[in-house]
Amino acid sequence: MRNVTIDNITDVVINAMSPDIAPRNRQIMTSLIKHLHGFAREVDLTFPEWLEACEFMRRAGDISDDKRNEFILICDILGLEVLVDMQDHRVTDGESESTVLGPFYRENPPVLPKGASIIQKHFDNSQTVRVSGRVLDTAGRPIEGVTIDVWEDAPNGLYEQQDPDQPDYNLRGRFVTDANGEYAFVGIRPEPYPIPYDGAAGELLNYMGHHPWRPGHIHFMLFKDGYQTLISQIFDADTKYLDKDSVFAVKESLIGQMRPAPAGADTELVMDFDFRLKKAVAKTLIAAE
Repeated sequence: MRNVTIDNITDVVINAMSPDIAPRNRQIMTSLIKHLHGFAREVDLTFPEWLEACEFMRRAGDISDDKRNEFILICDILGLEVLVDMQDHRVTDGESESTVLGPFYRENPPVLPKGASIIQKHFDNSQTVRVSGRVLDTAGRPIEGVTIDVWEDAPNGLYEQQDPDQPDYNLRGRFVTDANGEYAFVGIRPEPYPIPYDGAAGELLNYMGHHPWRPGHIHFMLFKDGYQTLISQIFDADTKYLDKDSVFAVKESLIGQMRPAPAGADTELVMDFDFRLKKAVAKTLIAAE
C-alpha cells in the first residue's frame, strides 16, 4: 500500500499480518489494532502525548525487575488484571471467587502445623487473629490434603521482602487441611497499605487523580491435584478502603468478619472463613488417526 491515509491506516496494518500466523494471534492483534487506532481517533491524540506515553512505558521498564513488575501495577490501577482474572476464573459451580495474586507472593513458604503462628516479629499496636475454616468441594464435602499458602503485610504496611527489619518469610506460611477439611493459623489483623507509587504507576495514579491504598486483607492460595487452584484474598470487614480499593479486587463474598476472641483464647480476634474448590477440568487425549 503506497498511499496510507487516516481512513485506511487501520485496514492497512491489519492486512499486513501474514496469512500463516496462528488464528489466536490474528484475533488478538486485529482487535488490538482496531481499538488502539479507535482510541487515538476518539481522543484526537497528539504527537507529544503519544511520545510521552512511550516515555512513560520506558520508565515503567526501567524500574521493573524480577522483584517488581511495574506493568502489572499499571494493569492493576487500570482494573485490567482484575478483569482478566474474572474472565479466566468465572464462577460456574458455586466455588469460591478468586482475585488477583498481587506482587508479593513468595514460593515455598515455611510448612507449619495446623494452628501455628506465622508471626515472627512483634509489632506494637497489632492485634493477633486466629483464622480458621474448612475447605469444601462444590457439593459441600470436606477436602483433605489441600495445601494453603497464606501471606499478609505487617502493621507498618510492608511485606517482609520490602522491609529489611522483618525476618525472612515473616507473616507467611503453608498449611494442609486435615481429614475434616479444616485449616487454622494465627496471624495479625492486616493493615491497609499503599501499592508502590514511586515509579510509573505512581505517575499514572496522579494523572487519574486516584489514591494508592489497598484495604487490609490476607492472601490465600489453595491447591491440590484434581482441583482448580484458587488464588484469593480475604478482606477485613472493618478495614478502611473497602469501597475504594486502588486495584479494584474487593468482592462481597471475600469479606470476612474479625470478631473478639472468646475468654481464654490465645489471640485477640478470631475469623472463620470457608473455601469451596471446583474440580479441575479433565484433559482428554485424542488419538491420532
